[in-house]
Amino acid sequence: MQLINIGFGNMISSTRLIAIVSPESAPIKRIIQVAKEKGNLIDATYGRRTRAVIVMDSDHIILSAVQPETVAGRLDVFEEDESDD
Repeated sequence: MQLINIGFGNMISSTRLIAIVSPESAPIKRIIQVAKEKGNLIDATYGRRTRAVIVMDSDHIILSAVQPETVAGRLDVFEEDESDD
């Protein structure tokens, strides 16, 4: 299991990650609202602006203040390190 930093020392499991998306579109905003109502929303922004919405296989939605490209880049670095073994 590899953990990926999503900002402010918060980590997620790379094996449970489904998608990293931008929060601007209406469908993503609806997904966030539904997760909030169901109690499946995890806000890891520390009060900052949400820049990435992370969808997990457990139906949890995680909000991050880090750009989606940055989170994806951290995931790519992990996958490259794994292939070197």
